[in-house]
Amino acid sequence: MKLRLPRSIWRVGWPATDKDRSAAMISSLFLHIHAARVSRHVLRPTYTYALGLIASILFVVLSITGLALMLYYVPHPPDAYRSMKDLQFVVTFGIVLRNMHRWSAHAMVAVVFLHMCRVFWTGSYKSPREFNWVVGVLLLLLTLALSFTGYLLPWDQLAFWAITVGTNIAAYAPIVGDRLKFLLLSGHVIGPMTLLRFYVLHCVILPLAMVMLISLHIWRVRKDGLSGAEAHASPVEEVAPGVFPASSKTYGLMALSKRTRASVEARNPDDEVFAWPHLLYRELLVALAVMVALHAASLTFMAPLEEIADPTRTPNPAKAPWYFLGLQELVHYSALVGGVLVPTLLVLALLALPYYDRSKEGSGRWFAPERRVANSIFTALAIFFATLTVIGTLFRGPNWAWVWPWR
Repeated sequence: MKLRLPRSIWRVGWPATDKDRSAAMISSLFLHIHAARVSRHVLRPTYTYALGLIASILFVVLSITGLALMLYYVPHPPDAYRSMKDLQFVVTFGIVLRNMHRWSAHAMVAVVFLHMCRVFWTGSYKSPREFNWVVGVLLLLLTLALSFTGYLLPWDQLAFWAITVGTNIAAYAPIVGDRLKFLLLSGHVIGPMTLLRFYVLHCVILPLAMVMLISLHIWRVRKDGLSGAEAHASPVEEVAPGVFPASSKTYGLMALSKRTRASVEARNPDDEVFAWPHLLYRELLVALAVMVALHAASLTFMAPLEEIADPTRTPNPAKAPWYFLGLQELVHYSALVGGVLVPTLLVLALLALPYYDRSKEGSGRWFAPERRVANSIFTALAIFFATLTVIGTLFRGPNWAWVWPWR
């Protein structure tokens, strides 16, 4: 009787043998996203820098802290601002909770962007991972949308005018610009309905879309494997020796495509290790490091909270959220180019990239010489936008004039 309860939950006990390790990975809902055995290539920290894993951990932290914050938040001005004050001065550890949520959101934007850069610099968007690159680009856009909609919720001057600037940038789009702005604001100006709409988007609609795309993204990584790894995930790879009869494995191999079957047959077992414990323990260490860093940042740096939002007092300068300051800098020179042409062309180019670049040369290697031109162009664009973001953040003052931050 004592053994029935745990065995009804965990089909496999604590794995002590290789067969048990394989069975534990296969029979677990959460561990099954990993293959029973993985290539040593997967364990190299300098290949992926665990950026995808860190982004997933940050999303989990955001979900948990966001649910806790919802218990104290009232999505109606000026009650929304009072909720922030209660978290700061009344709720036990409320300020730490809000700090963790805010810094996790900012960190996720940066990590997802760096993850996309890593995938490009290693050529990991090439066949058979074209569609997963598209999913990754959509995840980046969703991350920006999540952070943008959450920016308004404190209902202070910083949030109010940042969203005002951000929605004005969207309004520069020809034909649909004004309608898009009206749809975002639920009116012509930011008001109670805007706050409610952003709250629902931030807490329900966008997170559900994010969960679906993250699940699809991880599943495709699981099936396609990491670029450069000799062993790719497949139904045959999941089968541990002795778990199923040989006839089942033979049938599974015959059902695979020619390309996947050739990859499975060419695997080198000496280059593989069991995901338990080699991969799982490394992932736990990364999760622990992320949590330590978030707690340290939350206890050291306070999330900003200015005066309550006042539509009659416009700050000078009024700035968009930091991740849109590069676009705001471009809009300062040309509204059409900076607000419409550049972001639209960039997104379309990123979505079409894996279907245009069909060569398999340089896939799975950092800055492969065969991809020198592509890497140089992408790096130049990334540095350009990072520079514009820094300029907009630190070097722009009243009337968007140039200022030196140390003066």
